[in-house]
Amino acid sequence: MTRRIRIIGIGAGNPGHMTVQAIDALNACDVLFIPLKGEEKAFLADLRRAICDRFIRGASPRLLEFAVPKRRDDGDYGAGVTDWHRAIAAIYEDMLLGEVGADETVGLLVWGDPMLYDSTIRIVEHVRDRGRVAFDYDVIPGITSLQALCASHRIPLNRIGLPVEITTGRRLSEGWPPGTHDVAVMLDGVQAFETVNDPDAIIHWGAYLGTPMEITLSGPLSDIAGTISETRKAARAEHGWVMDTYLIRRPVEAAEGAEGGA
Repeated sequence: MTRRIRIIGIGAGNPGHMTVQAIDALNACDVLFIPLKGEEKAFLADLRRAICDRFIRGASPRLLEFAVPKRRDDGDYGAGVTDWHRAIAAIYEDMLLGEVGADETVGLLVWGDPMLYDSTIRIVEHVRDRGRVAFDYDVIPGITSLQALCASHRIPLNRIGLPVEITTGRRLSEGWPPGTHDVAVMLDGVQAFETVNDPDAIIHWGAYLGTPMEITLSGPLSDIAGTISETRKAARAEHGWVMDTYLIRRPVEAAEGAEGGA
């Protein structure tokens, strides 16, 4: 027997997003690692606990909480992320060696989907590369914020025959991606939608998707960019944090003539 890790996608914030596969995986765990990101984001840990209360059918697994270290922000984004991942990997390693039996199964409950703009798989691979603890792992997909966004706005993600690029706010702020007319943006801490200078662009925006706090706005970007910015600011002031996702569609002719610029 060997330790096993189950990386379980739990959806975008609604406990109803839990799939049967995710529920079964949750019930197969002996231990759950619960990340804590401070008082401002206590909701994220509380949701994980609520999911456990709702879906665990038998004996409850042990909940092991840990404080997530902060990522350094010194201008070198790539190095900062790598160091951050390694710091979390060291915490996982210590918990696996000190708190988890050699034949037990650990569950990592991942917000959204572990395969889309989430670092859990990379962090687990860092643990494996360190070579101090033996384990196997599998990955359970989950509903993403993009799916929740499109469902709330009652739109398909893609237009017929056209690609969609999924990117970050940091990358969009550097210019419109060439070769695409539709851009889905996650992890936007810079309000990059404000940099898209196209009077015909349409935005579908959502914050806290899937949660009781969900906010959605949609319309011509030039008309509602300011409203989104103010709404985002007010939401952050109320809740202490904001997590938003959006889709911008540009006319085919405008995007083709943009040559990578916004």
